[in-house]
Amino acid sequence: MIDPGRLKTRLIIEAPVEIDDGQGGVIRSFVTQATLWAALLPSAARRDVEADADGATVRVRIILRRGVALTLQHRLRDGAKTYRIVTFREVDDGRFIEIEAELRVA
Repeated sequence: MIDPGRLKTRLIIEAPVEIDDGQGGVIRSFVTQATLWAALLPSAARRDVEADADGATVRVRIILRRGVALTLQHRLRDGAKTYRIVTFREVDDGRFIEIEAELRVA
């Protein structure tokens, strides 16, 4: 059973919006869908090189109350930190959503 008192971090859920760029492609931006409380639990980190940029990826488990529609295209933001959703599932009889997310750090 998840303790709701552990939801101490204020996260912004951002939904993707795609706009036609007039040349056959799209421009993707994100708009705020909801702001809610969540628990962030670090789970793993790895060092890697992506597009010639040295950095690391931190894997985080995020718990939040259900009631928000999510897809893998949504992202979560905590100030300047942006988390990419890898997987999510309902837990605790559907009362909470558990998200596996990645944070890219330089």
